[in-house]
Amino acid sequence: MSGQIESASVCTGGPQRRIAHLDMDAFYASVELLRYPELRGYPVVIGGRMRHHPTERNQGSRDFARLRDYAGRGVVTTSTYEARALGVFSAMGMMKAAKLAPDAFLLPADFDAYRHYSRLFKTAVAAIAPVIEDRGIDEIYIDLTEIDEESRALAGRLKQAVRESTGLTCSIGIAPNKLLAKISSELDKPDGITLLHLSDVQHRIWPMAVRKINGIGPKAGAKLQALGIHTIGELAAADASGLIQAFGRSYGEWLHQVAHGRDERPVVTRSEPKSISRETTFERDLHARQDREQLSEIFTSLCVRVAGDLQRKAYVGRTVGIKLRYDDFQTVTRDITIDAATDEATVIRQAAGECLKRVKLDKRLRLLGVRVGTLIKKSELPSAAAPIQAQLVLD
Repeated sequence: MSGQIESASVCTGGPQRRIAHLDMDAFYASVELLRYPELRGYPVVIGGRMRHHPTERNQGSRDFARLRDYAGRGVVTTSTYEARALGVFSAMGMMKAAKLAPDAFLLPADFDAYRHYSRLFKTAVAAIAPVIEDRGIDEIYIDLTEIDEESRALAGRLKQAVRESTGLTCSIGIAPNKLLAKISSELDKPDGITLLHLSDVQHRIWPMAVRKINGIGPKAGAKLQALGIHTIGELAAADASGLIQAFGRSYGEWLHQVAHGRDERPVVTRSEPKSISRETTFERDLHARQDREQLSEIFTSLCVRVAGDLQRKAYVGRTVGIKLRYDDFQTVTRDITIDAATDEATVIRQAAGECLKRVKLDKRLRLLGVRVGTLIKKSELPSAAAPIQAQLVLD
């Protein structure tokens, strides 16, 4: 197994890139603990599909729901580190989580609050380091290459700015590229700072499981395991031609590169969405005929919400799609293209309805979703191409 790691800097002849990945610590749960500080130090789970707000008692004290009392099909949105120590993680079914941590406190998600704190921490970071790639509500990449300040001191200043603006902690990894920065931000959580150099890859990264690389999912991980490749080091030692044969040229070459810590992706400060969608998982499985009225109401509501999202973000789209998940977890999608881009709920509902006609509705449904893609900024449309209700054309 070779220990030679090549530089991934894209600035030939210039300074080596210095990329940070900032990840908020247990973000949703931490925001809730600002509101309910008496729950600090306890296992707390956020999520579910029913309202379980705390109830006020005398002298300002509060009663909280417990996970053991939950009944339903919801999933865990996030959990505190104390709950994670009991095996409760995001995306886990609530009923399964209740078996692992029945005494954990249960709170509903408040996404308005999370978005508020997300804006606060990103604004605080941008005042110090403005070259930021937004990766979601609780994480960002930051290009620090042009900032003349020692890395650990700069990371400490960023963490302090986040804490002062939000009252929350974050973890920061700084490395020569986005791949290593992302991995390093997880190494010393919570409230950590990790500096990773290319020379550290062999002893710090190679012993880790291949799934620690962002982009290696369950299927690829299982396939690598079947090939006898369990760690990143074993992946780095694997023959590149063998990886290409097993995974195809593009993904096989990518696996070979990332195993050696190579990543030339730039920090992208602005990106356009490819699609806008809304979906919902039902509390109970619904039947197309027996629950027709309820399903129709939900379907229309999803179309209205997608239209509202498009209008707020000033986009129109030409591809309308639906997503169905049956009670046996089989998932199907259907898309159709309309003549003129739209952000109108009635047009989206009509097009989505046409998609629905192309799907078998002989089984109960557990999830329904609506999507609009092939997006165009409204400001980029010529006046003659204003959104109109259009005749539907099947793909």
